[in-house]
Amino acid sequence: MRIALIGTRGIPARYGGFETFAEEISRRLAARGHDVAVYCRERHAAREYLGVRLYYLPTIRHKYLDTVTHTFLSTLHLLAHRRDAVLCCNAANALFTAIPRAAGMPVALNVDGLERHRRKWSALGKAWYALSERLATVLPDAVVTDARRIAEYYQHKYGKTSTFIPYGAETGPVETARVLDELGLRPGRYFLYVSRMEPENNALLVREAFERLSAPVKLVLVGDAPYAQDYIRAVRDTRDPRVVIPGAIYGQGYRELQSHCLAYIHATEVGGTHPALIEAMGRGALTLYLDTPENAEVAGDSAIPFHPGNLTEQLERVLAMAEEERRKWGERARRRVEENYSWDAVTDAYEKLLSELAGRRGARSGRAPRKATKRRC
Repeated sequence: MRIALIGTRGIPARYGGFETFAEEISRRLAARGHDVAVYCRERHAAREYLGVRLYYLPTIRHKYLDTVTHTFLSTLHLLAHRRDAVLCCNAANALFTAIPRAAGMPVALNVDGLERHRRKWSALGKAWYALSERLATVLPDAVVTDARRIAEYYQHKYGKTSTFIPYGAETGPVETARVLDELGLRPGRYFLYVSRMEPENNALLVREAFERLSAPVKLVLVGDAPYAQDYIRAVRDTRDPRVVIPGAIYGQGYRELQSHCLAYIHATEVGGTHPALIEAMGRGALTLYLDTPENAEVAGDSAIPFHPGNLTEQLERVLAMAEEERRKWGERARRRVEENYSWDAVTDAYEKLLSELAGRRGARSGRAPRKATKRRC
């Protein structure tokens, strides 16, 4: 098939979960012989990456316009560069799924979580997301949810049955630890937090809970956000030398931090399946998670829940554990990800969905999807 992926910042992944998703899915589909194109906002050195065609289009760098402007332009570009199926990310882009669909290209929309609950959005932003949720149930050919709680929400509120396909993650720790040396860290002697630095992700709560400890361990707060500078300043406003805030870290350094931490702290309160939670568990990190239904769905009995008022107590619990007990928690987390969140299984599910949509549309038009030509990468 000829497949397009729109609605993210693009690949290589240098921002958040949707970008990692785009990279992992697109490169696997390309390796299976599909002609895959990803629409990008951030320019890479080449027009092809890991066998995936990259299209660069402009956007308006504004909190409320960045995503929707780029997705709108991407859908217009698709009219001249047709695809057999389109995978669109982010419920905010629901309106634009009507453009390729009207042109005969079937569209699946991954709605992510309930973004209108984020405090960063004004009344206008929340209203747009509320409208987009409803449009997501009528404009695309299929709605994809990556958490069963989100699937239940769409079913209960809108009577819309979605296709549940979870997020994926690699499993097993990496052996290298170069980034630890760069940040002055020792394996097993730091708590790790990774997320976009936005209020709903509670980096400030995590920092303040950690600072109530007296133990000689460190806290590493990894992340950034383009439109949350006031909140980031508040997170960075500490005199505790044990707190390390290096900004965003990607690639091997990110994997090293997950692989060698004392424990990973996941504190997001809004959204569906959070990539960083699955990825840390997949590396075998003992994991603490804010007890929300979506986080609990991912963690199961393989991680330790906390509430805003008892995080310090749970950190102390981790510090008091024997090494063997911490290892068992980490191994249990790794097995859960291995059994439920394999990237190959996730790719299988998307390939099946997009193939069905393309076949359905082709049957109605009397046209079958054109076979992709394998390219050497």
